[in-house]
Amino acid sequence: MKYIAEKQGKSSLFPPSKSSALIISLILLIAGITVYGLRQFAPSKRESVVEEEVIPPITTVTALGRLEPRGEIIEVSVASGLEGNRIEELLITEGQEVEKGQIIAILDSRDRLEAALRQAEARVSIAQANLAKVKAGAKKGEIEAQKATIARIEAERRNEIAAQTALVAKMEAELKNAQREFQRYQQLYEQGAVSASERDNKELILATAKQQLAEAIANLNRIRTAKQQQLAEAIATLNKITEIRPVDIEIATAELKEAQAALIKAKAERDRAYVKSPQAGTVIKILTRPGEVVSSNAGIAKIGQTQQMYAIAEVYETDITKVKVGQKATITSSVIPDKLTGTVEHIGLEIERLEVVNTDPTANIDAKVVEVKIKLDPASSQKVTRLTNLLVNVQINL
Repeated sequence: MKYIAEKQGKSSLFPPSKSSALIISLILLIAGITVYGLRQFAPSKRESVVEEEVIPPITTVTALGRLEPRGEIIEVSVASGLEGNRIEELLITEGQEVEKGQIIAILDSRDRLEAALRQAEARVSIAQANLAKVKAGAKKGEIEAQKATIARIEAERRNEIAAQTALVAKMEAELKNAQREFQRYQQLYEQGAVSASERDNKELILATAKQQLAEAIANLNRIRTAKQQQLAEAIATLNKITEIRPVDIEIATAELKEAQAALIKAKAERDRAYVKSPQAGTVIKILTRPGEVVSSNAGIAKIGQTQQMYAIAEVYETDITKVKVGQKATITSSVIPDKLTGTVEHIGLEIERLEVVNTDPTANIDAKVVEVKIKLDPASSQKVTRLTNLLVNVQINL
């Protein structure tokens, strides 16, 4: 009886049928609580759809950008071929306003080119005077003087020919006399009345007379030829100074044109020693100082039209279709305390690589962008005239 009691004491407090029912009830209770909790805290499909529908639309496009003056920043340098010249005088300072065509620097080649210009001007003056002289012809005094020269040569010619002709006549008479004397002495010699030496003396006198006559005739011919040549030259000179030939005018005109062309070239060369600003604007930076050599790699100064500034925004290609001309934009930077405002003026037509790089290491530096030019309002533009190339954040209102 004791063993049976012990076995009964070790059995469950509840009968087997009642114990199973209790366990099932507990399981159902826990499952019910779990389902209720999930239904209470899990959002319904209806609520999820509603949340997706209330996402606000995109109203702005943001981009990085930089500030630039109107147009392009021009790097003013010397003309081709003048590299290696030194700056003799620099007539500008950074921040100075300059006008288009204003001289900003003078090169050390100025004095040499000025001297060449003066020489070219002198040659033009000479050519002009020569042309005027050719067109006017010779002066009356020159013509009269040349006529007097002709008359003098003619008179000398007549007188010299007459004198020489008289001398020839005299020589002819002496020759005839010598011939007669020789013939007479020849007869006397043959008769034995005179000696051979006396006859030979007369023969010598005859030979001398012949020689003197020949010389006189030769001199007469020489005088005639020389004086005739002098007279012809004098007459030709007179004809030349009294005649205005078209060919002479053409030659003088061509010489004048050549001198004038050389003057234009010399003036252009001289002007290249005076470096001028190609546009009105502000001197942003001085690149070469007085005494320094102007190289082909660096100019003299950078000039930009900073009176009107622009923000150049680099908009991602995926956002560019949202941007329109005329949209308003806000520009900010840590350098300037105030916000800048402007208007989209131009949208680029070319997709380019990103140039303004974000400092964020996760930024996509290979992104493709389109440049959008935003014209700053006058008040905003005035605040950043000295901040060219400043990195800015741009927000375009759609």
